[in-house]
Amino acid sequence: MNFERIKEKLNILADAAKYDVSCSSSGSKRANKDKGLGDSSGMGICHTYTEDGRCVSLLKILLTNHCIFDCAYCVTRKSNDIKRAAFKVQEVVDLTINFYRRNYIEGLFLSSGIFKNADYTMERLVAVAKKLRLEENFNGYIHLKSIPGASDELMREAGLYADRLSVNIEIPSVKGLKLLAPDKNRADFIKPMEKVKNEIIQYKAEKKIIKNTPIYAPAGQSTQMIIGATNETDAEIMYTSASFYKNFNLKRVYYSGYVPISYDSRLPSIGTEVPMMRENRLYQTDWLLRFYGFDIRELLNKDTPNLDMDIDPKLSWALRNLNLFPIDINKADKHMLARIPGLGMKSVNKIINARRFRKLNWEHLKAIGAAVNRAKYFMTCDSRVYETRDLTAAQIKGLILSNSSSKYRKTLNNQLNLFDTVKPLSV
Repeated sequence: MNFERIKEKLNILADAAKYDVSCSSSGSKRANKDKGLGDSSGMGICHTYTEDGRCVSLLKILLTNHCIFDCAYCVTRKSNDIKRAAFKVQEVVDLTINFYRRNYIEGLFLSSGIFKNADYTMERLVAVAKKLRLEENFNGYIHLKSIPGASDELMREAGLYADRLSVNIEIPSVKGLKLLAPDKNRADFIKPMEKVKNEIIQYKAEKKIIKNTPIYAPAGQSTQMIIGATNETDAEIMYTSASFYKNFNLKRVYYSGYVPISYDSRLPSIGTEVPMMRENRLYQTDWLLRFYGFDIRELLNKDTPNLDMDIDPKLSWALRNLNLFPIDINKADKHMLARIPGLGMKSVNKIINARRFRKLNWEHLKAIGAAVNRAKYFMTCDSRVYETRDLTAAQIKGLILSNSSSKYRKTLNNQLNLFDTVKPLSV
């Protein structure tokens, strides 16, 4: 094996993979000391998180950055003048096993540019997972990117060896996709997602009858959208997400702010990056849809096409619907408690359990962990403190933002004071 060439490929194809955020990533670097076994420069190592909060390190790479398409937003577009590389199937298998044995990683995240055609590419992705499972007896986590347009047979096989499958729909709207990637068809993205959904349902049904039936894609499927490359409103983006959650039983939709990488008259100008806050607000909205019982039409509609960058979407909704408040936390059901700004689902469940034994007051709510400085404008409890109900939405927003700013300034001042008081150790 030519280790220098493999290292060069890893450097190129790990860097190209960083634009896919459908597994959360951050760098990892371990230097070789005292002639130890192996080393890692951080290339390709990323971190993702399980549902229970456990951090899992993955080897995150592309099989190749060669691509037959010329999507305006993509760093691997065929017209881009970049260094190209491609791994052989066995090279990816060997890298994964070697990294795993050295305890650098616990799994593999493998995507690819499309070379020759969809099936040719998907066949090689599946071959990597199949070799790892059957020849190397690898039981670590494997996430494969589904290639748009791949055959049903390949998608079925992929789910038997991978833990999670995902196909990026890339641009939220059909018109946006036609503008920036005219060679692509939204139907090609839908086909593998539909296949995966149906296979998951079928295998679950069969497993109830035949216990040794394998689990198909046990971690489900996800997708990703590029935000800000085209001019979709937040409403258009989130209505697309809501539709995909409903129709394809997705585990996650990821929102990736567009990063200008090359000039194209169809794209935002170089240096115009999507604000991180917009990504954050979209994820908060996504969370409200999946876990808080909100309907997308409540949060975004023709009157509210875009999210407020100053405040989170739940607070924004509450301020637009002050007629529903205040809510008595000792009487309200779970659905309404979850709509109070400052109450997360953990706090909601604690309130429901605690009020079985006594009426709750503000001190109880603070002990539970509720953000009382925010929630106090929207609820009542077994206390008369904070019961000023003649404030307008604008006044409440101003008070909350002022309080948040004061907390930020206080934290910053404390950090600066601490820095001033710390003296260097004498040598």
